[in-house]
Amino acid sequence: MKIIDIDNWKRKEHYNFFKQLDYPHYNVCANIDITKFHKFIKENGLPFFITTIYVVSKTANDIKEFRYRIRGENVIEHEKVRPAFTIMGDEELFGFCTVDYFDDFKNFKENTMIEMNKSKENISLKDDSSKDDVLYLTSLPWISFTTASHPININPVDSIPRIGWGKFFEENGVIKLPLSVQVHHALADGLHVGKYFQLIQEIMDNPEKYL
Repeated sequence: MKIIDIDNWKRKEHYNFFKQLDYPHYNVCANIDITKFHKFIKENGLPFFITTIYVVSKTANDIKEFRYRIRGENVIEHEKVRPAFTIMGDEELFGFCTVDYFDDFKNFKENTMIEMNKSKENISLKDDSSKDDVLYLTSLPWISFTTASHPININPVDSIPRIGWGKFFEENGVIKLPLSVQVHHALADGLHVGKYFQLIQEIMDNPEKYL
């Protein structure tokens, strides 16, 4: 990671403006086209959940604003960030599972499957709050939502992006997935969230190139 020189940072004014707000997070929800992605993973026997975790994590890692974090009086940029996601266990209770991020999909899939199996055997909400090199991910496969929000800490500041997706559905021959992206406005603007949606659509449209 590296520490951002805030005094000489082009976002200095925006950072100082938004970090003083009581609720500086904002959320954008949109449907993305996963028609080609869905076809590709079915033909290749890939797990939908793990493959989606990889795609949303890769997209975030490829945009530096999603790797910025507010830490005390500093802003830091991580070299890479790891997915931390919810996983369903017995008795309809979910737990947290954090895995390493690998840009190589095969390595990511194999490692994530191992860690998920461990987490399912020991459902827990334990979370190392001292680590901010993560992305918080969640899935709601029961709902094709149109809007979403995520819980955050106000004090101390929480600047970790939240990304969630819902139940995919077909509309006029196109398979669509509702996607929610929540970020801290001191670190990322609508432009950066727009880039996120553009890049994830590129991956979904060309899965053979990225998976």
